[in-house]
Amino acid sequence: MDLMELIFVCLGAAVVVYYGVKLLFFARMLFPKLCFPLPKTFFTSMGEWAVVTGASEGIGRAYAFALAERGMNVVIMSRTKATLDQVAKEIGETTGQTVKVIATDFTNQNVFDEIEAQLKDLNVGILVNNVGTLPSHIPCKFLEFEELDKVSGTSAMCKMILPGMANRGKGLILNISSGIATIPFPLYTLYAASKVFVERFSLGLQAEYKDKGIIMQAIAPFGISTRMAGYQQTNTVTLSPEDFVKSSLLYLRAGDKTNGSVCHTLLGWLLQAIPLKVLYSEFMQHSLQDYVKKKTAQTASSSAS
Repeated sequence: MDLMELIFVCLGAAVVVYYGVKLLFFARMLFPKLCFPLPKTFFTSMGEWAVVTGASEGIGRAYAFALAERGMNVVIMSRTKATLDQVAKEIGETTGQTVKVIATDFTNQNVFDEIEAQLKDLNVGILVNNVGTLPSHIPCKFLEFEELDKVSGTSAMCKMILPGMANRGKGLILNISSGIATIPFPLYTLYAASKVFVERFSLGLQAEYKDKGIIMQAIAPFGISTRMAGYQQTNTVTLSPEDFVKSSLLYLRAGDKTNGSVCHTLLGWLLQAIPLKVLYSEFMQHSLQDYVKKKTAQTASSSAS
């Protein structure tokens, strides 16, 4: 065998091994309860309280309910107190757990001292960083966004709660990113970039604090039927917040980053396989805009009727 043949054989073997490992990983995603088992006391063993930001609706609300159902008292945070009070009432009546409400606006950098004071005496074992905004659920280019100064409290909340977890040697932090952060994503440029920050921030913190017994995971879903997504009809790809959260909690031991469900993992792989020149073409961008506008109009029409 000459040198060129050897190079091609080695290259082929490397490709086979690479895709074999990816296939094995996906096979594990099909059986999360078997491959990533959690003891029944996993959640309550982390601490007495869970803190969920952006909890008035959508994914945040679903996480608050799910964690309360698993025995946690929950602190729910968002901007609208009336909505939070209603969610707190529903969680309390459904699960019997204690719910604390903190109405706050994370775009205001002066709120974090007050939040820290309200959380000071709580044994916080789980933090779900879900707060975030999508400037427009209709995709558009960067300079077309009306508001460019929206910020996330992800890093501030971690700075606030992480020391207590490190001192106790245990804790769980879930940072909600997005599947569209997989690649630079035209028409969702600002939102995708902000979610890249969440992902990299989460992965870096996990490397720094893993030896403290803290689990830190970035969760990157694709389609979820929420207000930010125009309440699109649920299907195999677009999940309800409750179904997505139920699925994502099965993968807490699946690694530092997950897509939270089998179908969204497949979407992530597919997105990375499509040549960027195709995704970035004007045709694809216009097609995406038209598709989302059509789906939004259909949803609005269904709601009106």
